[in-house]
Amino acid sequence: MKKLLFITILLTLGKVNAQVGKVLDQKNQPIIGALIQNVNQGSVVMSNDFGQFSLSKYVAGDTLKAFLLGYETVQNTFSNGEEIRFVLKESSVLLESVNILPEMDAINVLADINLAVNPVSSSQELLRYVPGLFIGQHAGGGKAEQIFLRGFDIDHGTDLSINVDNMPVNMVSHAHGQGYSDLHFVIPETIDNIEFAKGSYKADKGNFTTAGSVDFRTKDRVDKNSIGIEAGQYNHKRVVGQFGLNMNPNSNTYLATEYLYNDGPFISPQNLNRFNAFVKHTERINNKQKLSLSASHFNSKWDASGQIPVRAVENGSISRFGAIDDTEGGNTSRSNAQAAYFNQLSSTSFFESSAYYTNYNFLLYSNFTFFAENPEDGDQIRQKENRNLFGFKSTYGKSFEWNENSANINLSTGFRNDIVRNNELSRTKDKNLVLNNIYLGDIDETNAYLNLDLAVESGKFSVIPGLRLDFFRFSYLNSLENTQVNEVQTKSLLSPKLNFIYQSNKNTQFFFKTGLGYHSNDTRGVIARSAQEILPRSVGADLGSIFKPTKALLFNVTAWYLYLQQEFVYVGDEGIVEPSGRTSRMGVDLSLRAQVSKKVFFNSDLTYTNARSIDEPAGANFIPLAPKFTMSNGISVTDIKGFSAGLRSRMLGDRAANEDNSIVAEGYFVTDANLNYQWGRTNLGLEIQNLFNTTWNETQFATTSRLRNEANPIEEIHFTPGTPFNARLTLRVGI
Repeated sequence: MKKLLFITILLTLGKVNAQVGKVLDQKNQPIIGALIQNVNQGSVVMSNDFGQFSLSKYVAGDTLKAFLLGYETVQNTFSNGEEIRFVLKESSVLLESVNILPEMDAINVLADINLAVNPVSSSQELLRYVPGLFIGQHAGGGKAEQIFLRGFDIDHGTDLSINVDNMPVNMVSHAHGQGYSDLHFVIPETIDNIEFAKGSYKADKGNFTTAGSVDFRTKDRVDKNSIGIEAGQYNHKRVVGQFGLNMNPNSNTYLATEYLYNDGPFISPQNLNRFNAFVKHTERINNKQKLSLSASHFNSKWDASGQIPVRAVENGSISRFGAIDDTEGGNTSRSNAQAAYFNQLSSTSFFESSAYYTNYNFLLYSNFTFFAENPEDGDQIRQKENRNLFGFKSTYGKSFEWNENSANINLSTGFRNDIVRNNELSRTKDKNLVLNNIYLGDIDETNAYLNLDLAVESGKFSVIPGLRLDFFRFSYLNSLENTQVNEVQTKSLLSPKLNFIYQSNKNTQFFFKTGLGYHSNDTRGVIARSAQEILPRSVGADLGSIFKPTKALLFNVTAWYLYLQQEFVYVGDEGIVEPSGRTSRMGVDLSLRAQVSKKVFFNSDLTYTNARSIDEPAGANFIPLAPKFTMSNGISVTDIKGFSAGLRSRMLGDRAANEDNSIVAEGYFVTDANLNYQWGRTNLGLEIQNLFNTTWNETQFATTSRLRNEANPIEEIHFTPGTPFNARLTLRVGI
């Protein structure tokens, strides 16, 4: 009751006197996220969706400095009554323009730098910009990538929340795997920025946010029309275009399209076809209100050679790029509609709301065990579903100041409903004949939530508590039973968070973050287990620092711990949920960004993790495929007489493939390179994947399989080979 009274008092505090200013680019468009520092007072604020900012501690004659990554820093002194307005000019990325803010996710700047200095040509590359996150493809390029982060083999998204413009990417109770996250509907050139957080320390992040969360924001506008064409080895072709349909100062509409074809290095071509279209309209109704409407469509079709056993390669029956069953593959589509509204109610308060609708179709054929289950017809399976997904999220925020203290309150509420029809797992033959159904039914899953974030700043200290309330309703209609009765389970969960920040100066921050999170189980598992352990807890803590010892160096070091009450392993290929007991993970994250010169950047991210099952004896408590050591490095050269270039490497260390570490998934070290030349509005580029032609396995699993001529099944590593040396040429033209 006392807490509610305290919040009510804060919400009813009197209006704060503030001086309002604006940040624009050279085309008179507002710049979002620019930092404005009062050099005299030492305070720093950020521009909003209209480029506006509010200074509560300001007197005439104070010197103000405006800066943002990718723009020249501007400093000025304003006299009494003069309009505070900054016009920023685009420039090379400079690390000196990066300030460490006293906020929860100051390390977001690490991904911002990656995005600013490295070219992007695929949606999966966007995930690699998150420090410590690794991905792998194992089904012909059309299936969602496998994700690794903080000692988790996240599969396709079980422990990482992914969103695009507040629209969830993770699919609950998916036909293939819980949290399945297919980002291929995103055209990478439309992404404006990436926000990420590790751990479950923010109240506005809910389901699947155990290892962390990633949020992509699309551009509000394109400044010029462009067409890009790519061509390369393995019959790679890609065409991408961005076209401004309405480019007025307060109203902007653009269309982006993408077509991709790729056969891959496999003996049986993967025939990957993908088409994307995205349109977005942004309207600044006035200097306080903004409305965005967007729609997109994506479809993809592909063949796959699947994961192959080591023994078949070693005995010479197939090559590394061969197949035991090359009839795998699938097709998928996703259509989205979104609306977002933002209202700057006053200099100290705002309201924003977004809503979305998705129609999604998925069909996948796989064969992981070959002839272990059915020696006559083989073990091919089909996973299929049709889904309608809709929801909304609304947030009210208000800031206060009293004496030398300040506070920010964000109150959010939201709703998500997944209606899945004919969620299917069947055993099939030759993609046409259904041998038997394992699962077939309709799912209706609802999640409603309410969360409160409070950030109180007093001097150099900030305390950021948070509280999240979730309600879930799981419903399943089993079409294989004659009862035709919906089985329903419900569950509520309260998740508190508490975080501390000490900002010793503008270049150094120390933080301690704690919080409870969760990931949900598949609806079919919820019903089968009678609502037991359906929202298992995660408990985590981060202790670390981000600091700039010089203008040209930025460091982050974090020690962390994560306990998971029940690690559900969803075996989508068998249609069962396997609870594997309690687990613990602890590790260290290290990141470095360095500006070697005005045109040269260096980045490095290293992680070390110890991941173990708590309830198993020592030696048999390894968590299969949990990464132990990862490293990524890169050096980028930008705009030297029109030339830019980059060299990037990534390393994933050896890791246990089963519980007793008797089967090991071998690590790899792979290097990619790119070279670009900009001449006027034309850009010519060369991209090389696997520069040194390393032999590596992109994804690996310990699987028990049987080949046609074998008497008994054998458990060993099954893998998808990594791409060998692969060169692509790119031509982009502004029109």
